[in-house]
Amino acid sequence: MATLGLVEYFNASPEVRAVYDDIMVTRRIDRINNFWKALANDPSTLRRTWESIKQIMTPGALDPLTKEMIYVAVSATNQCAYCIASHTAAARKAGMSDAMFAELMAVVGMANETNRLASGYQVEIDSQFVAGQEKDRFLAKAPRSPRKKKR
Repeated sequence: MATLGLVEYFNASPEVRAVYDDIMVTRRIDRINNFWKALANDPSTLRRTWESIKQIMTPGALDPLTKEMIYVAVSATNQCAYCIASHTAAARKAGMSDAMFAELMAVVGMANETNRLASGYQVEIDSQFVAGQEKDRFLAKAPRSPRKKKR
């Protein structure tokens, strides 16, 4: 059960109903998901989050399927069961196949493993991975590896 409960459409304030209506029109759906109902306990958070989602998830340099798959990957990493379910459904609707999902999870698992290894070993970032102005800043701050003396 949601910590503060869910705000159903018929119990919602006019401000919340306006956001709910926009969600339903934008997404071409006839019901509000529990995530939005939970956020409706704080109408300003509901409105701000919906406006951000609308802006970020619209087609841009990345297509909708790619964006949904990134959302699934981050949700899996963050262990958000609700978001995994919601965005997996959206990704499937946008064309994600079982094979794509399996490969995505393999990449997520590998990235999480290697990220933890790099963090744990405190691996220095190689200078060739840093570009432009960032490279100058990086090189100024990067610890130097001790050089072996020639004998």
